[in-house]
Amino acid sequence: MAWRLEGTYFESCSCDAVCPCTWSALTAKATLDRCRALLAYHVESGQIDGVDVSGLSFALFLDTPPVMSEGNWRVGVYLDDAASDRQAEQLGTVLSGQAGGPPAMLGPLIGELLGVEKARITYSEDGRGHHVRIGEAIDVGVEDFVAIEGHDPVQLTNVFHPSNTTLTVAPADAAHLSTFGIDWGREGQSGFSAPFTWSG
Repeated sequence: MAWRLEGTYFESCSCDAVCPCTWSALTAKATLDRCRALLAYHVESGQIDGVDVSGLSFALFLDTPPVMSEGNWRVGVYLDDAASDRQAEQLGTVLSGQAGGPPAMLGPLIGELLGVEKARITYSEDGRGHHVRIGEAIDVGVEDFVAIEGHDPVQLTNVFHPSNTTLTVAPADAAHLSTFGIDWGREGQSGFSAPFTWSG
């Protein structure tokens, strides 16, 4: 089964900016007693085993111990309700790690699958801003951080991350989430954005 997805991603997590889990390859302790994160993806172009999934969005919710490398993650998946049954099936196969590629790197860390929910996902970008709304329960926005006016946003490079090895620092300007029974989110919490290219 051959597949390839290209598009953009952003995330926000419950840690203070900048999330220690990210710059330490998951070995530094989160700033709170759990690390909760939402990773949102928009597929600009993509096909999975001949099925076109361009234009769809999806998101991953992570609820992990403070040291993420220890595993026992609880993970939930949100699929775009604009996806047909066939598209949703193919995306589910990729996101589960069964088709290899970057999602498979998370497999050994996952202890519990919280579920897969189809919901209306509205993903948008405006200059340095990135925003996602998922149903009525999730509303998250982040903005790429520029430290020196006129320069490019601040980035982390050479990181261990399924989305990209270079991430733009993008703290949350809004974060209200109710994810699989967990309410969380606050303005200023950690966030990142990046293009992503996955294949398998």
